[in-house]
Amino acid sequence: MRFRRKERLKGRKEIKEVFGKGRRYSCHGAKLFVLENDLPYNRICFTLAKGKGSKGASCFSRAVSRNRAKRLGREAFRLMKSGIKNGYDLILLVYPESDNACLNNGLRPRDRHCLQSRQKQLDSLFYKAGLLK
Repeated sequence: MRFRRKERLKGRKEIKEVFGKGRRYSCHGAKLFVLENDLPYNRICFTLAKGKGSKGASCFSRAVSRNRAKRLGREAFRLMKSGIKNGYDLILLVYPESDNACLNNGLRPRDRHCLQSRQKQLDSLFYKAGLLK
């Protein structure tokens, strides 16, 4: 099931407002920005960290890894959105995980962008934000 148009947070002005005024919650590899929107549903935007990684390369240097990170975030959110309180604008900012962080979490480096790890991140973020029903 796709996200309906009304569930997407779009527009530079709206996104800047959530980044500027929203509350921030973070866990390893992701950050969640939350702002009330007085609507009966949530709107969400998935974005990736910009900047340089540890080896001087861009964090998500290839389109394949950028698209996969966003796709996994959308799918993880879709699976859990029925258990989240309504009425918020949300931005999920994803950072690439290092190989050491993956090993510490029991994941192989090639599995660092898997659905399970993204679901754990979202569970942690929504729990910290108090948005779970």
